[in-house]
Amino acid sequence: MNYELDKIPKHIAIIMDGNGRWATQRGKDRSFGHQAGVESVHKITSECTRLGVKWLTLYTFSTENWNRPIEEVQALMGLLMTSLEEEIFMKNNVRLQVIGDMQRVPKDVREKIEETIEHTAKNDSMTLVIALSYSSKWELTKAVKNIVGDVQQGKLTVNDINEDLINTYLETAHMPDPDLLIRTGGELRISNYLLWQIAYSELYFCDTYWPDFDEECLHKAIESYQNRQRRFGKTEAQIEQELRIKG
Repeated sequence: MNYELDKIPKHIAIIMDGNGRWATQRGKDRSFGHQAGVESVHKITSECTRLGVKWLTLYTFSTENWNRPIEEVQALMGLLMTSLEEEIFMKNNVRLQVIGDMQRVPKDVREKIEETIEHTAKNDSMTLVIALSYSSKWELTKAVKNIVGDVQQGKLTVNDINEDLINTYLETAHMPDPDLLIRTGGELRISNYLLWQIAYSELYFCDTYWPDFDEECLHKAIESYQNRQRRFGKTEAQIEQELRIKG
């Protein structure tokens, strides 16, 4: 695979799509696909750690997913409980963090997540972030409410509100924005995921269903990322001049 190890994205975010369709094609229940998807999480987590990725954020369960059939929601929550194996975190020196509306998550799942976060807090090879009960519209609405509340209490003035301040009120305030966003499963949309944070992320879509997304698929996504020029609103000539100065 033709990619450069010194240009590995620092932060990769993934929309893990296609579990249900993968299972349906095999005549299985959708939960079978979600179980297979956990194995992909383990593989991709290990490979990202090996490559030197520092942040991996996985869209695990959206706020809209609460509208799915109760049986599927319960199965997903149960699967999440069993998939939080500390071995995968400790083996790869990975710490766990979570973003999302945890108040909606069942108590036993929430306690298991909190326990895993505590036990992996000192791991420093990579941070695996689970976006659970998360959506950008929920996140931004919450941020606006908190900012308005702080203005009303005199902690802020309207003139204090800028891009940097808004960043501090987001769930992701403690982490860098994604360099690369990957969506599996063939759909070409963002699905209410990290809308503020991916303003200048490189987007990569593939038809592969998440249970089939392996190390080779990850390498292809990274190679695509490295073959692009990230300009952040500048011209190509400006970027090339900056590279010459650095070189």
